[in-house]
Order: sequence, then structure tokens, then C-alpha cells
Amino acid sequence: MNTVGFTLHELACFLAVAELGSFQKAAVRLHRSHPSVFAAVASLERQLGLALLDRSGYRVAVSSAGQAFVEQARQLLDSAGQMAMQARQIAQGEEVKLAVVIGDLCPLPATLGLLRRFFAQCPGTRLDLHFEALSGPWERLHNGEADLIVHHLEQADLRFEARPWRRVRLVPVVAPGFLDFPLHAGITPEMMRPYVQCIIRDSARGSPPRDYFVVDGARRCTVADQFMKREVILQGMGWGHMPGYLVDEDLAQGRLLSLAGDHFRESELELVIARRRDTAHGPVASRLWEHLLAGLA
Repeated sequence: MNTVGFTLHELACFLAVAELGSFQKAAVRLHRSHPSVFAAVASLERQLGLALLDRSGYRVAVSSAGQAFVEQARQLLDSAGQMAMQARQIAQGEEVKLAVVIGDLCPLPATLGLLRRFFAQCPGTRLDLHFEALSGPWERLHNGEADLIVHHLEQADLRFEARPWRRVRLVPVVAPGFLDFPLHAGITPEMMRPYVQCIIRDSARGSPPRDYFVVDGARRCTVADQFMKREVILQGMGWGHMPGYLVDEDLAQGRLLSLAGDHFRESELELVIARRRDTAHGPVASRLWEHLLAGLA
């Protein structure tokens, strides 16, 4: 059985020549001599039994056999680079992965923007990002499945360290024509009982399911996230409470109407950034926490 023993250096030389069309330019990029690059590619071709480059023209071109090999060489070099980066991080005691959970009420552009700016500076740490609803984020944090969550906080819990981030306004909304009576401030839960109420499904797996603002006895349509919920309400398939940042434009344009009045009031929930108090946090997780706190200022 023949064993291929080519090196990463040989792959790097071939890929540089393939991309630049010149041994000399490849040598400059790799900070190597022209003869060493030429010899590395020749050695690779000999071991593979393939002519990877066509040297007959003015410029060096990739052969048909080489074309099939270029992408594999690039992937192998990328994997080797990532492995080396992870090895350095492990040697320095830094995490190679962080798990972050975003709750269903979080405004995604602002939340993801904070994470993007941090992880752009930490290419060796993979972001394991999850989206959970209702009790789901807290359950993942409690079970050690998340390093950090961004979610709403109902009451203080000494197991968690939490910092206020922003408040989200919740508005009860309905599509025009959904109700059989005109909107007015005195609409009661009893009057809404015959109408389908759209609610978010709790993503917690082991905790008792939670729900909010549910009218007892009303028919329900259950969805997984706020974006589906908004669309269900827009289509006149139900009514429900929505975060203001998702429906303010719909309200302004008349695509949705507010039910807020004496019985169905607008309310606010506080979003927080939270982590476990009783868990040792690695250096990358600690820097992420400080980065997020700095973003609160």
C-alpha cells in the first residue's frame, strides 16, 4: 500500500502558484526562494502521480487534474491553520467555544451586533449560538449548557449574575377586521375569549412550561418565535402581545391595531445579560462579559 507523505508546505506552495500563476510571485508571498517553491510543487506532483500545473505557457496554469485538487488543498490548509490556532488557545487556557443563548424578545440587530464585534476579534473561539423562548434560556444557563444568555428577567435569582441591558415594550395587537366589534378601551378578556390567541411555545425541556398574557379558555395558536407570531397576527389568524420594535411600523401603517386599553395594557419587560455566579469563567468568556457590559454604557 502506497503512503502519500506530502507536507503542508508543499500544499501551500502549490496553492500559491495556482492562485498567482507564477513561481516567483508565490515565492515572494511565502517568503521562500524560487527554487524551493519549484521543488516543493514538483515533489507534491511526484507523490500524487499527477501533473497539477501546466508549465507550457507564458504563465503557469492549473491543469485539469490540479483544478480538482485546489479546493481540497485550500480546505486542508484552512483546517491545519484552525488546528494550530486552537492548540495555541488551549495552551494559553482559552476556550475554543462559547455557548450564548438569545431569548425570544431580544432585538436581534442590536444583540447580534454586540456579539459580532467581539467574536470578530476572537477568530479562534467558535460562537455556539442558540435562540430560546420563555424559560428556555434560563434552563440552559442553569443546566450549564450556556456560558451567557441575553433574555428577560422576571425576578432576582441569586444563582445568576445579571446586568440590565434594555427594556422591551409589549403591545397587544390585532389585524384590522379580525374582531367582530369595533376597538375600544373597554375590551375585556371575556370579550376576547372566542378569538384565537397566538402565543410563543416555551422551549424549556425539563421545566414547567410558562406563558404570558394568556386569556383563560381562549383557543390558542402556538408558534416558536416572534417573527412567526407577527406573521400569524398580520394574516388575521390570531391576536397577541408583540414586542413594540417588531410592530411599531405595522401600527403606524395601519397593518395592525393596538388592543391596549383598560384591561389589555401595554407593559415592559427588562432584558438582561446573565451568567452563572457559581461557575468559573474562562478568559474569553470573561472578556465577552466585560465587552457586553461596556456596550451597556
